[in-house]
Amino acid sequence: MGVATLAPTVAGTAADFGFRYAESPAPRSLFALSGPDRVRQYTVNPVRVESNCDALRPEVDGAGAPAIRFPDNFSAAATRQAVLAISPMHDLAITLAILFVALCVEAAAGYPDALFKRLRHPVVWIGALIGWLDRTLNREGAPERMRRLGGVAALLLLLCGTALPALALQWLAIAAMPAALAVLLLGIAASSLFAQRSLWNHVAAVAEGLETNGLAGGRAALRHIVGRDPDSLDEAGITRAAIESLAENFSDGVVAPALWCGLFGLPGAVAYKAVNTADSMIGHRTDRHRAFGWAAARFDDLVNLPASRLSAVWILIAALLMRLDAASGLRATKRDARRHRSPNAGWPEAAMAGALQIRIAGPRSYSGVRREDHWMGDGREEIGAADIRGALALYRTACAVQVAAVALLLALIWPW
Repeated sequence: MGVATLAPTVAGTAADFGFRYAESPAPRSLFALSGPDRVRQYTVNPVRVESNCDALRPEVDGAGAPAIRFPDNFSAAATRQAVLAISPMHDLAITLAILFVALCVEAAAGYPDALFKRLRHPVVWIGALIGWLDRTLNREGAPERMRRLGGVAALLLLLCGTALPALALQWLAIAAMPAALAVLLLGIAASSLFAQRSLWNHVAAVAEGLETNGLAGGRAALRHIVGRDPDSLDEAGITRAAIESLAENFSDGVVAPALWCGLFGLPGAVAYKAVNTADSMIGHRTDRHRAFGWAAARFDDLVNLPASRLSAVWILIAALLMRLDAASGLRATKRDARRHRSPNAGWPEAAMAGALQIRIAGPRSYSGVRREDHWMGDGREEIGAADIRGALALYRTACAVQVAAVALLLALIWPW
């Protein structure tokens, strides 16, 4: 009987662990260190023995329970491989490793066009499921209470239909593959759920459009990333809309999926993306979706709440590294973030506006209807393509800060 080597463990020899508990990922057999040189397994599930764990000798202690005795010369490295990480650090190490791979792969390659043409994109699959749930459960003419309950049911079915397959895939990969291969494959799969590269490309296209084709070029590129009417916007309005989209989607499309992937791995990122896509599709205050989309909209606000605050932190750290006005960014965040019409978007928008010493948000027009909103930041109002370039540089640095933070946390808990 041995101990699985599917995950890293805490450093040290067997004597360092005392009577603490460790957990095996597949199957979930509990192990307790019953002394300085012994690990006792309290379930009868067999666990694979790999590489230098072969030095372990299965024994039976005086009470008749199966146990594993470490040889006197068992090295610290072998012990790290033999004794699984103490939960929840074991799972966190794996999910952080998946996240690190996902962020690096997506930043380097994005989502290849050839793959999109052949398989489409996970968001397209999720959107198809949401559309079917909308057509099936959102009955025209039904009482508002029933439509709201239908929206709750749709959200639950959506989460089950997306997160559970991802959870099964992650479990099978970790159970059946060496840790490094499982992390690599799961990280590549999770990379499709991040938007670092695509967000950069879309916002940079607005700056390029303004620089090469003036207002017409900027408006044409802006249509791909915002819902407001770009035809009424001047250069400053186009610039504000692009920077707002960059800041808000940094939170929604980069930091939030990273947070939930870091905590739960692939199923966390998939579940978040399903909720966020549902909010985009049915979380509107239209006659059809006001009641049915209520659950999706409120749940999206909830799951984005921690990420929006974290995104402001990454932006402010990036501003410090770039020697921008991080102090102004902090003041704007504290003063303006809670005034935004969204409970979450104001945090990254205010941080970015303050750091760049500009003013964004404010009144805007959607489908010809003017909506009043508070300004984020108290800097310049007359801004242009150069300010989009500056915001992109800040965004790129904030993405790098997040990757560095994940790497640092992973290094701290990964047993080398």
